[in-house]
Amino acid sequence: MPSDNKKSRSGKRWSGRFSEPVAEQVQRYTASVGFDQRLADVDIMGSLAHARMLRAQGIIGRDDLAAIERGMERIRADIAAERFEWSLEHEDVHFNIERRLTELVGEAGKRLHTARSRNDQVATDVRLYVRAAIDELRELLRKLRAALLDLAQAHAATVMPGFTHLQVAQPVTFGHHLLAYFEMLSRDAERLRDCRARVNRLPLGAAALAGTSFPIDRDRVAHELGFEALCENSLDAVSDRDFAIELCACAALVMMHLSRLAEELVLWMSPRYGFIDLPDRFCTGSSIMPQKKNPDVPELARGKTGRVYGDLMALLTLMKGQPLAYNKDNQEDKEPLFDSIDTVRDTLAIFAEMLPGIEVHAEAMQQAAQQGYATATDLADYLVRKGLAFRDAHEAVGQAVRYAAEKGCDLAALSLEELRRFCPLIGPDAAAVLTLSGSLAARSHPGGTAPRQVRSAIARARRRLAAEERRNRAQPRAAKRL
Repeated sequence: MPSDNKKSRSGKRWSGRFSEPVAEQVQRYTASVGFDQRLADVDIMGSLAHARMLRAQGIIGRDDLAAIERGMERIRADIAAERFEWSLEHEDVHFNIERRLTELVGEAGKRLHTARSRNDQVATDVRLYVRAAIDELRELLRKLRAALLDLAQAHAATVMPGFTHLQVAQPVTFGHHLLAYFEMLSRDAERLRDCRARVNRLPLGAAALAGTSFPIDRDRVAHELGFEALCENSLDAVSDRDFAIELCACAALVMMHLSRLAEELVLWMSPRYGFIDLPDRFCTGSSIMPQKKNPDVPELARGKTGRVYGDLMALLTLMKGQPLAYNKDNQEDKEPLFDSIDTVRDTLAIFAEMLPGIEVHAEAMQQAAQQGYATATDLADYLVRKGLAFRDAHEAVGQAVRYAAEKGCDLAALSLEELRRFCPLIGPDAAAVLTLSGSLAARSHPGGTAPRQVRSAIARARRRLAAEERRNRAQPRAAKRL
């Protein structure tokens, strides 16, 4: 048997069972240190909490704990300064750190892994990482929603055409249109908050799959790391990746909403619309056409949405055939998870910076709203208020629209005599309902597009954001000493 201070013939400190070293190609194939290095900080957090619990339970000595804490602080500093030497031979972030800790503090480093397995260790690390990512994404969502509210406030009364089927439907305000995205992103924030509660359960203590025979105190570790609950079943604790899948599902929905906004930004910036202009720093030119200003950021956001969808599908497929408990397949959870987090984080951050710089062409929006007979529904509603059945009103206004289209003018340009051809109930007061401002003002109820209601909705939304921020500050955190 090799001594504790030497590697076995397999090339790994924990592989005394094997009689030959792992093939170099297999080392490369199975290693994850190339992408799981980003778990280093949470791995150290978890290890320190575990070590302090071991000491409190009398499982390791005071000197051992002091050495572990001293060694971990050195490792953390080296990683932060990019002095740490990562080794493919040591496979992953966890074993690289443990190997270096043992080099620095000797026997105490070897005692750190008492009463835990890499299975519950990595599950804890990933949950800590995902929890921090959720907190960051929620803050970025808050900033983006605040930017939407500021832009909506400035354009609470700026009229634009509302569309269905990409055809002019009814006039709305630009502020009202932006508030639709505020609601979408608010649901995303709610989903992330709910997801966080399921993420924030401690798997450490499950060991490999069946728990440990040592007298551990899982509640102490949970409290120190800011977990709100324990994973109740040891088999599930080490093999569950629902929380990662759920985050990727939340990420996919965020990107879907941002992609919808991106599509509208691209359309609105085109000369055929001319509704907005994006800041130059978020656009690029053409290699051959000097006049071009391409909306690359929103276009890329549309494209990156597909990769986040793919990350979600990869994780679902990864887990669908796994028996209990832990399997090496689970190593493949990290790259799609990390990619989803990175993509959503970057997209939210850049959109929050881009939106305040949008230049709105209000005149172009108003001119577009005057096309397509956007106030036809208002005229139909007017006739209903005069006592006509809605279906009859719909028919009469439809005939009037056809007549106006043949003349090449808007409904508002028709004379009273011309309008009365289609329904004698139309009087001089119909002119008011055919204006854009009259159409907007008529929809003055909660959720409506009247400027007064838009401003009220913005005020309510700001209160919601403030309350959300207070709740976020009050949620459990890891102990500051970590």
